[in-house]
Amino acid sequence: MTEVLLELEGLDAFYGTAQALEGVSFSMGQEAVSVIGRNGMGKTTLCNSLLGVEPPNARGSARFRGKELLGLPSYKIAGQGIAYVPQGRRLFESLTTDEHLRMIRTSRPGKWTPSAVYELFPRLAERKKVGATQLSGGEQQMLAIGRALLTNPDLLIMDEPSEGLAPTIVEQVIGTCKALVEDGMAILLVEQNLGVATEVAERQLVMIAGRIAAETSSTALAGDPDLQRRYLGVEPLAQAH
Repeated sequence: MTEVLLELEGLDAFYGTAQALEGVSFSMGQEAVSVIGRNGMGKTTLCNSLLGVEPPNARGSARFRGKELLGLPSYKIAGQGIAYVPQGRRLFESLTTDEHLRMIRTSRPGKWTPSAVYELFPRLAERKKVGATQLSGGEQQMLAIGRALLTNPDLLIMDEPSEGLAPTIVEQVIGTCKALVEDGMAILLVEQNLGVATEVAERQLVMIAGRIAAETSSTALAGDPDLQRRYLGVEPLAQAH
């Protein structure tokens, strides 16, 4: 593995007395890694704990380039070089597409500017003056990804980016993720869509009941129907298509 970017050790998270994460431990470098699991398994809680968004009571350790993230406010975590594409996009109803992209300010140098985002997603360039919540689901996801890229991150965390999207748009999201990884960006992809998870990342972390129950590869997971049923409770990929 390349130099460690993100390292979690014994990460626990609680909402009141209810434990949502239990002893989550893994590390990743400059690569794509998928956390795959059904709804309610703790995947979004993992994102919230790492990003300081609606944070649960978390303990343990989550380090980015050796610096502890737990306890930091979200803006300081973003300043370390981590960006977040949240589940549901979370766009501002009162802002246009262009206003979403123009409001981002970062001190981190890099190639991502509003113009670069429009080059990546030409459809957004055609919809600059449209209110963000009036965009289609696919366009909203493009905007959420573009907004995150404008911070010029080293690590992009994406929570269920395929949710609610048409299959053709899902393919575009997969293609975008692959292109970003090829360009040198690390991606932590949190998904319940097995097809998306295995297309984007070779490393697969299976989350069950708030724990990393197994680590496997996309090749092994995609080719083993019994494994898919056992860990994810889904029908095999071949049948899903």
